[in-house]
Amino acid sequence: MSIGGTSRFGWWPRTLRSRLFLILFGGLAVAYGLSFSILFAERYMSAKAVMLGTLESDLATSIAVLDRLPAKERTDWLDRLSRGSYRLVLGPGLPGVPDLSGRGAEIADRIGQAAGNRFPIRVEAIPGDHMRLQGHLTLSDGSPLTIDVTPRGVMPLAEWLPYVFAAQMLLLILCTWFAVRLAIRPLGALAAAADALEPSRQGSPLNEDGPSEVAHAARAFNAMRDRIAHYLEERVQILAAISHDLQTPITRMRLRADMADDSPEKDKLVSDLREIERLVQDGIAYARSSHGNGEKNARIDLASFIDSIAYDYQDVGKTVSVTGIVQGTAMTKPHALRRILTNFIDNALKFAGSAEISVERSGEGNVVIVVKDHGPGIPDDKLESAMQPFYRVETSRNRETGGTGLGLAIAQQLAVSLGGAVRIYNCSGGGLAAEIALP
Repeated sequence: MSIGGTSRFGWWPRTLRSRLFLILFGGLAVAYGLSFSILFAERYMSAKAVMLGTLESDLATSIAVLDRLPAKERTDWLDRLSRGSYRLVLGPGLPGVPDLSGRGAEIADRIGQAAGNRFPIRVEAIPGDHMRLQGHLTLSDGSPLTIDVTPRGVMPLAEWLPYVFAAQMLLLILCTWFAVRLAIRPLGALAAAADALEPSRQGSPLNEDGPSEVAHAARAFNAMRDRIAHYLEERVQILAAISHDLQTPITRMRLRADMADDSPEKDKLVSDLREIERLVQDGIAYARSSHGNGEKNARIDLASFIDSIAYDYQDVGKTVSVTGIVQGTAMTKPHALRRILTNFIDNALKFAGSAEISVERSGEGNVVIVVKDHGPGIPDDKLESAMQPFYRVETSRNRETGGTGLGLAIAQQLAVSLGGAVRIYNCSGGGLAAEIALP
């Protein structure tokens, strides 16, 4: 039906809703049309049989009456014996041509049967009017008689029939649309729930009501989400436990190293222990950020909040500046937001030596906080990987920088707990920008 997601047929719709609607409506319309055609054909044949039977019986009576009447009285009886579909005329009638059509032969046969096969009859079609036939015969006394037949519609249609047909088609469309909507809606709800799936955030389960198949799929999805959340929780707990348990031996090792004699090997050992300790602390912070820190929302003044962060860095001689900020307040978790921004600023200072903070509002009304630097940036094909835990860009994030590869991952986890989103991108003029958008 399709190759590589593209339909072979240009007219075939791409959405499942449209395809189901087209199949159901097309099938029902064809079935309805066949039923209507069969009913119409059966009614047509029945009406034609009744018309021809009536024509035969009426003509037999009319011919018999005229044949028995005196010649001078026949003119007075012509109108009485004529009917809506035929008229009796004394005389040879109009010149015509032999009618060889199926309908003409059938009417001629009925006229012959009406005459009782006692009077030879000849049926001709009147030129210029294919619906008008004339049967010519001779009565017992030799008088010519013409039967002028003008067949009427076998089955007249009522004027209201097209409106009923249109109403039926409209009802068919509505029922098909409702059936497709009823079938597609659970699939749409499942897709929306899958898009919004966030195992680290507690959300409402998918509704398990409806038909048995839909309820079964909803239960399976809810169970899958619970399993994913459980696996992630176990992974984070293992990471937190290992990181926590490592702190005690690391502390003992540092105490022993501090008590040792001064030497280059001692300095290297202390440096390695500090790096391990920093990695353990970041592991614990990442584990905590995966489940939120239990902090409650509070309203903060954006300008004062950003300035306080910049002043803290400036007090220790770091080049951190605020280039632009919007006035206003925001409802958020202050400590989590501060951790996110400090991670951004630490990365900027580590790889560029300076950081610039700006705050603006997006078109949707969200607060967007951006931290920019003028460093080497990150290759575009590695931007997405840089958000993963323990990932380091080899050109800059080596042992000498002291990076653990968890700063951006922690920021992303905390942003989820704030209902926001983190994004990093390379600036057009060089350097890297890290931003968080808050509702």
